[in-house]
Amino acid sequence: MQETTVKVEGMNCGKCAKKVEGALEAIGAEGQVNLEEHTVNVKYDPAKLGISDIKDSIEAKGYHVVL
Repeated sequence: MQETTVKVEGMNCGKCAKKVEGALEAIGAEGQVNLEEHTVNVKYDPAKLGISDIKDSIEAKGYHVVL
């Protein structure tokens, strides 16, 4: 497993955090949102997923990932 932290704009409540974490879970990653810092700590298998997959899954929920 690899771990990375991405900055996500537009998250401001617990519902936002659940949407982002659910989007990551749907692609086989684990996410832990920090609303105060507007970041998500993501654990994923780099053999199956890349940063672009993570970015796409979060942005599909209406948030903007800053890399």
